[in-house]
Amino acid sequence: MSVLLHTEGLSKTLGARVLFHEGTFAIYEGLKIGLIGRNGAGKTTLMKMLAGVEKPDSGTIVVHPGTRVAYLSQHVAFKGDETVLHYLERISYKAEWECSKIAGAFDLKKEKLHVPVSSLSGGWQMRVQLAGLLLHDPNLLLLDEPTNYLDVQTQLLLEEFLRNWNGAVLVISHDRSFLMNVCDHTMEIDQGDITLYDGDVNTYEAFKEERLAFNIKFNQKIDQQKKHLMDFVTRFGAKATKATQAQSKLKQIRKLKPVEIKQRLKSTNIRIQSTDPRKTFAVKAKDLVVGYDDRIIARDGNFEIDRGQKVAILGENGAGKSTLLKTLGGTLEKIDGTFTWNNRIEIAYYDQFSAATLHPKDTIGDYLKRQAGYLEAEDVLRMAGAFLFKLEDLDKTVSVLSGGERARLVLAGILLKAPDALLLDEPTNHLDLETVETLADALHRWNGTVLFISHSRSFVNLLATRILEVKDKAIRNFPGTYEEYLYALSLEAGIPQEKQDDDVITETVNKKERHEKRKELLRNVQKLEKQLEDLELEREILMKSILTDPTKIDVERDRRLQTLATIITHTESEWLKTQEEVQKIEERP
Repeated sequence: MSVLLHTEGLSKTLGARVLFHEGTFAIYEGLKIGLIGRNGAGKTTLMKMLAGVEKPDSGTIVVHPGTRVAYLSQHVAFKGDETVLHYLERISYKAEWECSKIAGAFDLKKEKLHVPVSSLSGGWQMRVQLAGLLLHDPNLLLLDEPTNYLDVQTQLLLEEFLRNWNGAVLVISHDRSFLMNVCDHTMEIDQGDITLYDGDVNTYEAFKEERLAFNIKFNQKIDQQKKHLMDFVTRFGAKATKATQAQSKLKQIRKLKPVEIKQRLKSTNIRIQSTDPRKTFAVKAKDLVVGYDDRIIARDGNFEIDRGQKVAILGENGAGKSTLLKTLGGTLEKIDGTFTWNNRIEIAYYDQFSAATLHPKDTIGDYLKRQAGYLEAEDVLRMAGAFLFKLEDLDKTVSVLSGGERARLVLAGILLKAPDALLLDEPTNHLDLETVETLADALHRWNGTVLFISHSRSFVNLLATRILEVKDKAIRNFPGTYEEYLYALSLEAGIPQEKQDDDVITETVNKKERHEKRKELLRNVQKLEKQLEDLELEREILMKSILTDPTKIDVERDRRLQTLATIITHTESEWLKTQEEVQKIEERP
């Protein structure tokens, strides 16, 4: 594998805040890297530097010969009323047939090629941008939140493309599902440090916890040794016969250096006030038709949602998800049919335009206090912190906030207000990975009703207890789980499915063949167990070498430890899968 790009001593500050310091790493061809970190950690800044859009304060970025970088930012300006095809031809200098072919991979068919890009929804515009990038034939893609505003089907297509593409990818995403399905490496920016890990985000987080626990234990042992040596010096330092030994002990104490452990950032904590616990309906609809003026977007809405249910509204971009939610929220008139909210329910609506209601002279603190009503100041501070506003930020006025900060402020205010039902249109767009999952958990535990639209599959998977699908101009109750919904979409998109375990052991094998198969599987189980034993032993030896001399920097050792963590996770998965196959054979008559 050849290096496409590498950095040396990369540093960047923002005012008095250090984003990253002395960052050194290399991106090799074919790597799929997920870039994670808290909001404001510097993920987008780092990506802009790698793309050549911004410059570091110090350090170097070396793009190796033959590397073709393509960068997808969160904000792209399209020219006037230029059509999709004109945009693709303009930025790529490619022929119409080439542009049409790449566009077709993202379902940008003939009717879409000749409409103005500016008239398309955010999700379709993202498809246009992705097609434009690929027309440049890059071998390193830099993608900043590519799934924002993408419907699930397009996400599945994008994942399938990235998995099978032989180029390298560095991608920022707050969707754990997307990162797990695409990325085999993880890069984190954490309190100024840039870490590149050989493994997916779950494996990396497990390794990080394991390394922290090890370092804490190591430092405790160092403290114990220092105390033991100091006790000797205190007792015998004044005695002439022991003076030499005491001096020796002092030298030993000076050599015992603990491992630096940075103070962990506080975990986000979102707490929503409980609402009326009565078990009645929240909203019901009969023959509901939604749209704009006389233009019907979706019809046949017949559903009843109970209080406390968490309902995901799913469908392709432009199908009418937001139209349905706006109608139920009272910001858009229905065309026909009826819908009724329980008269005891207070609802709150949030979308990407809610931030426009903020007054520019309002401060963050004053706005949140008003929204909180009777709640304590501690509750306001906790919610502000959960949405990444520090104590010193509370005096900032709305006028100086970015679009993302304003969106987070409105969402925090709505949760402080604690209505009985929340209608949320893409609430995760300006949140980091941890806050997305914390929000999903808080809403799941809350006893209120939630109707929501989200492109984040991890968010939907954590929160949804029910699905409304908007498809082919109809609103329907999807009968299955979210996993079943994704499976159905994958089949529709023609994405190859993993062969089911039941196919491995077919109905036609006879008892003798099953017996032979079982023996073979058991041999594999033993082989995998031996591999795990050897891998764990190697990891233990390497960890002991760190304990022996924690101050010694050994890049190869650390890289091997990272690789071992990935291999062990994969081997454990294979062991479990093989055991399940054995069990299936044993359960058959």
